[in-house]
Amino acid sequence: MTPADLSRTVVRAVRCAVEDGELPARAGVPERVVVERTRPGGVGDYATPVAFQVARAAGCPPRDVADVLARRLGVEPGIEHVEVTGAGFLNFVLPPPSAPSVVRDALVRDIVIRDVRGGAAHAVPADETGLGTRERVVRRSVLRLLCALGGTERDLPEHLPVAPLAKRDLDVVARYGSDAAHWAMLAVPARETPIFSEVLLVQGEGSEFFRVRYAHARSLALVRNADQLGFHPEPGDVDAPALLRLLADHPLVLEAAAHHRAPERLTRHLVELADALLDFQHCVLPKGDEKPSAAHRARLALAEAVGTVLAGGLALLGIDAPDCL
Repeated sequence: MTPADLSRTVVRAVRCAVEDGELPARAGVPERVVVERTRPGGVGDYATPVAFQVARAAGCPPRDVADVLARRLGVEPGIEHVEVTGAGFLNFVLPPPSAPSVVRDALVRDIVIRDVRGGAAHAVPADETGLGTRERVVRRSVLRLLCALGGTERDLPEHLPVAPLAKRDLDVVARYGSDAAHWAMLAVPARETPIFSEVLLVQGEGSEFFRVRYAHARSLALVRNADQLGFHPEPGDVDAPALLRLLADHPLVLEAAAHHRAPERLTRHLVELADALLDFQHCVLPKGDEKPSAAHRARLALAEAVGTVLAGGLALLGIDAPDCL
């Protein structure tokens, strides 16, 4: 079970509990459930506050709802352990993700990548009258996230609390370019003031903006280099737990970024993915007289999948992902 599967499994558990009378019919079934990585000091791998959402509609304590759902989810294949903590948080332990399934999901079935290609990356609010530069950038990114997950402009809040640009920063697009300026505006929560500095123009590891786009370009270069060596990506087992975990978490990050109207969650995740790929890239291609093997093909498939996700994530932010840097 992938983290994205977990979200759908929780929704199904709520539906079945309502249908079987374990939860009141008035509880309703949420269309989506936000599942996120457990915070430091928490229990398990993932957690969700869905019991609080259901309990409000059902008129019963969240802990009671959580206990019902925990019993059902504890016997689901692919979930190793479920625990209820606090007033009703559900916490999950999942087995390590399967490299082939994570890679195939990112390349073929990842809903965000598919929807980005289908037009979500080009979504623009119909009315931006009176909006400042930063508010337009934030609203557009939030709308792209919502559209990529099946929403529409109707799901976009009428007002997003966005800290405006200071007068001295009004010309940042002209100074740093639209991509770098947009990154700075989206890399911090909307209520906070963005930081514009010469780091945005740095073509080196000191710039997070550069590292994300460079990692995408490196993934493409690895595929090109492999083609010259006569082999191609093929999903398989890969010993890269940190990178696989980040890739498997990507759909959840997008769900959370859309749910909280918080594009900065996506920027942070893209930086983590990029840094993990840049560390991993050195073992992808054969070295010296080494012949390409199944392990090399599997590593290449993982690198290609991460590059695909980086490109899709940048598109949701309204930022270009160049093939070469």
